[in-house]
Amino acid sequence: MTPEAKKYLKRMNNPFIYWWAMLFKLPSVVFWRIKIKKITPEECWVSIPYFWRSQNPFKSIYFAAMAGAGELSTGALCQLAMAGKGKFSMLVVDFRAEYHKKANQKITFVCNQGIELTQILDNLTTGATNTLTMISTGTNPDGEVVARFYIKWSFKKK
Repeated sequence: MTPEAKKYLKRMNNPFIYWWAMLFKLPSVVFWRIKIKKITPEECWVSIPYFWRSQNPFKSIYFAAMAGAGELSTGALCQLAMAGKGKFSMLVVDFRAEYHKKANQKITFVCNQGIELTQILDNLTTGATNTLTMISTGTNPDGEVVARFYIKWSFKKK
């Protein structure tokens, strides 16, 4: 792991720094109280609580709030994998969602494709692009799958 990646991990694991970074870069994450619970080079765990700011009129978590948590679990892994490896641009080019169960309690999203992502980024040459569809699975505290998001990221090495 590069020194920059270690620095990124330290920042994302510090609640104060994380909160300020999200406030300026992704304020909806702060509003919905989405938190990174665990991040390693292999996986990222993100949680979203069920409370008045994240719920819809049907007494479940708003689909966009869950999508934000799902995207963060993949995007944080992307940022970690790119840290210290030069300049990259990244962009979501496709998004697909599956909703399986009503989300009326805290949901945890997990993406465990860090190794696959690192291999793709390490093999990218300057000016080249590649894509990866990352899967983020949201489960409730009982372990039941509530939602699954398929987020296709495009990467270009500058």
